[in-house]
Amino acid sequence: MRLGISRTSNRLIDPQILSKITSLQLISRTVVEGFLAGLHRSPYHGFSLDFAEYREYSPGDDIRGVDWKVFGRTDRFYVKKYEGETNTELQILLDTSASMGFSSGAVTKLDYARFLAASIAYLSMRQKDATGLMTFDAETRDYLPPRSRFTHFLTLLHRLEQLETGSQTNLPQAMEELASRARRRGVIIIISDLYHEVKDVARALRFFQHRGHDLILFHVLDPVEIEMPIGKIATLEDMEVRDHVTYVPEYSRRAYLELLRKHIDELRKECRAISIDYELLNTGRPLDAALFSYLSARVRKY
Repeated sequence: MRLGISRTSNRLIDPQILSKITSLQLISRTVVEGFLAGLHRSPYHGFSLDFAEYREYSPGDDIRGVDWKVFGRTDRFYVKKYEGETNTELQILLDTSASMGFSSGAVTKLDYARFLAASIAYLSMRQKDATGLMTFDAETRDYLPPRSRFTHFLTLLHRLEQLETGSQTNLPQAMEELASRARRRGVIIIISDLYHEVKDVARALRFFQHRGHDLILFHVLDPVEIEMPIGKIATLEDMEVRDHVTYVPEYSRRAYLELLRKHIDELRKECRAISIDYELLNTGRPLDAALFSYLSARVRKY
């Protein structure tokens, strides 16, 4: 099920517009509040801490939830009911390898990934969830353990703002290290362009899944990588290993798109087999799909 999010909120979430905002805190608030405004204009509830409805007070309810203004008008006790109130430990695993620096427009894959990570962290902070961050390329570059305080959120944003692309990627190794740190069951968000053997990624995903974590895999690709619109002979360079290949549109484009389709199909198949959410993200499009995927998975889990 997809929610009917308004065109207005989509404009706020356009990554090229976001790239012109210098504050990551403002970006995250703009994305989340624009997205939630779109949700509220739809007939659905259930994805935020925003008020949904009242219910009568029952013995044992936290008295802090009583709406005293309603009591003053009705002389009856009512408690505000909110959605998504279960506190969660959330870990974000973010790929900073060299290929994440690619861009055919104003927004690199790493920029898009940091916008997404910041937005999810902002939403989690609103929900009083503890959020952590691990960044990696060939090895782990930074780790920030999960906390729920606002000052921790600001520290996390600062780490995201300081990110730079590194060398080659080793996602399975990073996942193994995060698994050794994530001892409490929670939500694991993986953001990467996934230039790795599917079988190795799947093995690491299964390890997380067996430990009871709820996983969401965000596959971030640039529009050129998805569509390969290059119409002339060119020399393409691998940003991580620096290999070169000659690109001839009449032959190369079809072969490339077939390999990409196969790679994506295999990732989807592996994720589906172990009930992991997989979302392919185009950096030229708004962040709505990513936020909806995260919130949907959280609601199913909790």
